[in-house]
Amino acid sequence: MANLRAIRKRISSVKSTQQITKAMKMVSAAKLRRAQDAINAARPYARKMREVVTAVAGRAAGDAHPLLTAREGKKLALLVVTSDRGLCGSFNSGLTRAVNRFIDGRRETHEEIVLFVVGRKGRDFFRRREVPIRHEYIGVLGSLSRHHAERIANDLVEGFLSEAFDEVRIAFNEFRSAISQVVRFEGLFPIALEKAEGSAGAGAEIDYLYEPGRKEILASLLPKYVEMQIFRVLLESVAGEHGARMTAMDSATNNSVDMISRLTLQMNRARQATITTELTEIVSGAEALKG
Repeated sequence: MANLRAIRKRISSVKSTQQITKAMKMVSAAKLRRAQDAINAARPYARKMREVVTAVAGRAAGDAHPLLTAREGKKLALLVVTSDRGLCGSFNSGLTRAVNRFIDGRRETHEEIVLFVVGRKGRDFFRRREVPIRHEYIGVLGSLSRHHAERIANDLVEGFLSEAFDEVRIAFNEFRSAISQVVRFEGLFPIALEKAEGSAGAGAEIDYLYEPGRKEILASLLPKYVEMQIFRVLLESVAGEHGARMTAMDSATNNSVDMISRLTLQMNRARQATITTELTEIVSGAEALKG
């Protein structure tokens, strides 16, 4: 009988968990729709801004702006974008493992590697591994705005211009669909030099007139470009997090259904065994009285 009570208690616990996972799935689905609309709206703008920056920077000299200047230094800054909360499958663990492998592969070629970490999960992961974290941004993804992207961009630009590091890369989960997020590494500084040189074929003979001047335009355009690229990456991560959580909660709900079915069968068998035992005892007692 004690075993039967334990099974019933476990079924009740699993049903309570099922209600939570089902509610979290519905909340994540609603948030995913808004996040998906936001990233779909931001991608064309970010893509066009990249094309404009590439066109202008490709025709500028390397010293037209400090953010365009390639350096021979070996100090790397890596912006890692994770989530603040868990229960989203391998969304964070896949990214942090990829970043860990990336860092291990760059230790021989870079004298120093520092991290700029967005999200509590990434912060906690790299703290345990004693990787130097220069800045951490916690709680920004829950109420994401351009202000957060501007703040991160300013910190990265300031460090790059002060030569605290010579190269900046971003590691994040790119949103593909609700069930697919891909870990991506993108270069941020120096800006667009490789792409500009590679695109100098088709339209290399075309140039533009700049007012007030090329350097002034770059000084105004490049910080906005950095801010927009970071904002796009943050939006990608938010959409990917909600998609991963929705998928994880859907899987957890389905697993809870299977678990309840197995426990119910186990409970029925235990109850049947109890009834059989009681009937056997009654019959044995009746036979004993006859004898």
